[in-house]
Amino acid sequence: MTTFSSGTQQPATAQSASPGSERTAHLCAEAALFMRDHVLSLVSHDLRSPLNAIHSWAYVLERKLDAGDATAQRAITGIRGGVEQQVKLLESLVDATRAETKSLALDRAPFALAAMIDATLDAVRTPFAQARAVTVTSGSALTGETLDGDAERLAQALWLMLTFAVESSARETGVALESTLEGTLWQATVTCTPAPAALDDPALPHLLEAFARRQAQEPREAGRIAWILALCKRVAEAHGGKFEQHDETLVLRIPLAAA
Repeated sequence: MTTFSSGTQQPATAQSASPGSERTAHLCAEAALFMRDHVLSLVSHDLRSPLNAIHSWAYVLERKLDAGDATAQRAITGIRGGVEQQVKLLESLVDATRAETKSLALDRAPFALAAMIDATLDAVRTPFAQARAVTVTSGSALTGETLDGDAERLAQALWLMLTFAVESSARETGVALESTLEGTLWQATVTCTPAPAALDDPALPHLLEAFARRQAQEPREAGRIAWILALCKRVAEAHGGKFEQHDETLVLRIPLAAA
């Protein structure tokens, strides 16, 4: 097991692992869990707007229709009843399911930032990136900085960023991680040259779910991320930071100290 040291403890986090290892399986499962919650959140949000519009227009139509037209009145009642049933399903199934993992509890402690980054890089390089003939490089100005946060969760987020970049890259290309400090923020920027076909290439090894890889190839609305990267977003926000996905870069910004 690979560990990294901190000022107060030595939490065991990202360790070198084969694609089929227990550690890698755990990281993939965590990514899938957060993706599920992210999709449920989008479903709940995106369905409510049209349902509210249908409900409102049903009342408008009801006032315009002949009160003596029994067929038309049954139709309006059916429309409103259908909308109310859908809203109840969202509340009882979607929102209730999300409630279990909506709040992300953090196990905060100071830890050595550079050591966590190195261990996570090793976990992605060997053997996954090697098997895909993708070179993962790192540039960093960090020395002995510590970050007050959940080392395991941040390692998961960084692992997922790097793994997604490797999955998105064609053979014999490169993925670069740049770690910088901007005032009191740690910024991790992962850069690659996306090759959409690489996400579905059956000749290449894959770690992320096929469903997630297919969705990641679809056009994204402004400000939205690929579903599989939901863990990165949730971890960043739980630390008071931010996660962004651009065409060729993934950016994670985390405060060095708790707010």
